[in-house]
Amino acid sequence: MRKILVIGIGAGDPDHLTLQAVKAIARTDVFLLLDKNEERQDLVRLRLEMVEEHGRPGHRVVQVPDAERDRRTQPGYPAVVHSWRTRRAELVERLIAEQVGGEETGALLVWGDPGLYDSVIAVLDEVLDRGEVSFDYEVVPGISSVSALAASHRTVLTRVSRPVRITTGRRLAAEGFPAGSDDTVVMLDGKAAFASIDPAGIDIHYGAYLGTADEILVSGPLSEAAPRIAELRREASERKGWIMDSYLLRRTED
Repeated sequence: MRKILVIGIGAGDPDHLTLQAVKAIARTDVFLLLDKNEERQDLVRLRLEMVEEHGRPGHRVVQVPDAERDRRTQPGYPAVVHSWRTRRAELVERLIAEQVGGEETGALLVWGDPGLYDSVIAVLDEVLDRGEVSFDYEVVPGISSVSALAASHRTVLTRVSRPVRITTGRRLAAEGFPAGSDDTVVMLDGKAAFASIDPAGIDIHYGAYLGTADEILVSGPLSEAAPRIAELRREASERKGWIMDSYLLRRTED
């Protein structure tokens, strides 16, 4: 039976690959790479370099454009995401059927950790539910941008007897800083939502392009750091054409 590996490859540093991920790459016959767009070709190159370094002789790489996604924030956002996942499932189903032989192992390389704000596991489950192509799959965890963020800032996500919340920029903008959660990690923030909340008594630990040569780190009181982060984000986005960042918002001690 076909085997599909979902391999977490870390936040951007090639050294984020775990030994488990390296071994998984080494036993893959065909790598299925879903390209985002031309602006993110440096991310494609990084994945290809990982495959070239750790892949076994004779492996194949299949690159195709990823399914397009409507990223506008709107009341029907969950439906938009569901529609995109369905189109992605159709794409992945076709790739597995056409590119991965009956006894071969295919792999999808996932940034960060496949279990944190990533759709690949849900997509594969949807493909299996369709019943048109059969395979087994395995998930290899990776170093998430959340872990990389904490390490880069030499901090911990949890404080004694306090929970940590992980949310999105979209929800932060809509709901504000969550009540009852003094430590909140924000991901997938395309609109700089940190600038829209009351900064009083809040510190921020910010990171963009974590683990890469373009890494940006800023920390300090949100009231002071927010304008600087906004400017750095703007400059970096204009220079590279995209931004990939996350941050920890922390209420200061009383």
